[in-house]
Amino acid sequence: MRYSLIVIVFFLSACNYSKHISFTTLDTDFSKGRLTHQQTISLKDIEKFHGHLCDGLVVGVLAMQQALNELYPNQPIDRTNLRIVSMPSPCLTDVAIYLTGGRYQFNTFYVDTAFSGVYIIQRIDNNQTVSVSLNKGIKPSAIDSLGSLAKQQILSPCEIDNLKNLEYNFTKKLFHSDPTKIFTVKKIDYFNWQPNTKNNYLKTDILNKVLPKCNNIQH
Repeated sequence: MRYSLIVIVFFLSACNYSKHISFTTLDTDFSKGRLTHQQTISLKDIEKFHGHLCDGLVVGVLAMQQALNELYPNQPIDRTNLRIVSMPSPCLTDVAIYLTGGRYQFNTFYVDTAFSGVYIIQRIDNNQTVSVSLNKGIKPSAIDSLGSLAKQQILSPCEIDNLKNLEYNFTKKLFHSDPTKIFTVKKIDYFNWQPNTKNNYLKTDILNKVLPKCNNIQH
């Protein structure tokens, strides 16, 4: 019961905060149209696309916010004019695709692990390129260590719940942090776009989907 209340409080807090995270974008107005369609994308929209709210999704959104502020300062984001390299996390890749319009089949998106950070984003019209990374020491090490065990599918149901709680607390920390202090954006000169065709990265968010519930009863 206590754990359920913590989760409910977290989501209420997250919903309130997510109202303040949004992106103004420019898109074409129909399938063969002009670049005149302006709209607002919220964290809630991205959450629905991805399937759930989690720490990885929030890391991706806040990282993208910092990077796109550099590429499109005080102006709408042209989603027809971006290409992006993402780390292979399901959360990060969904944010990358949703916010930049990048797609593999159009040579504007690929996944790689041979770089430091979260994303590399390039503005196509002027080749302005930036990388964005989460600063060291921000993410609790226990999340990565337990997450590694979760990927191996060797955590018990109660241990999975503990990992979930750790990620919720980290998400709350992200919501209450100044993104400019926890992310670093760096300009990259003469970035060489070399798409990686690897397509067998592990989809980590579905590995434990049939795990039974934790039997521990908390009062």
